[in-house]
Amino acid sequence: MSVKFTWYGHAALGLDIGNNHILVDPFLTHNPAASTTANALQCQYILLSHGHGDHLGDTIAIAKRTSATVITNFELAEWLGKKGVNAHGQHLGGGHQWPFGYVKLTLALHGSALPDGSYGGNPSGFLITTPDAHKIYLACDTGLFGDMRLIGEEGVDLAVLPIGDNFTMGPSDALRAVKLIQPKHVIPVHYDTFGLIKQDAAAWASKVRAETTAQPHVLKPGESFTL
Repeated sequence: MSVKFTWYGHAALGLDIGNNHILVDPFLTHNPAASTTANALQCQYILLSHGHGDHLGDTIAIAKRTSATVITNFELAEWLGKKGVNAHGQHLGGGHQWPFGYVKLTLALHGSALPDGSYGGNPSGFLITTPDAHKIYLACDTGLFGDMRLIGEEGVDLAVLPIGDNFTMGPSDALRAVKLIQPKHVIPVHYDTFGLIKQDAAAWASKVRAETTAQPHVLKPGESFTL
């Protein structure tokens, strides 16, 4: 079973796993880097890493239009449920089996307050194990942390890492993360959306090739990579 990864710009992602289409942090409206619009996307599931506006984005509108299930932390699931969204809450380290694979919430060093000031619970990343045992690590918004090595011990086929700096890991720490995780493939995200997180992804990819065994793939918004 192939896994198709699409970068829609910033941290908005898409995963096609079998017959399931999963969106991740679908910030599209007001996203200057977005390659598509919220109304153009269909999905059965949405993975929401935390409550910041540039990740929550169009989650509510898309979930209501498509009847998608939002998979997120417990506090965000409760908040979304009150807004009429079908949401499933998990917690850090906890996993659940879905039709497209087993999803475990991983640690992320970040914040999670919602745009209205509500408590958004703990931010997270996602470790997805597909039915044919591909492992995909979506670090989402995070700083570097040593336990990325434990995630890597799972045998990661694809790691998706932020490189923008200021709000997340920058290029240097993201390179260190690759060395800890040791994925087969790695894709950088969460950069170039705004001036504050402008980065040279090609230069970063060159260092990944020179210093690790991972294969980096630098995508433009709207482009895809098939695992």
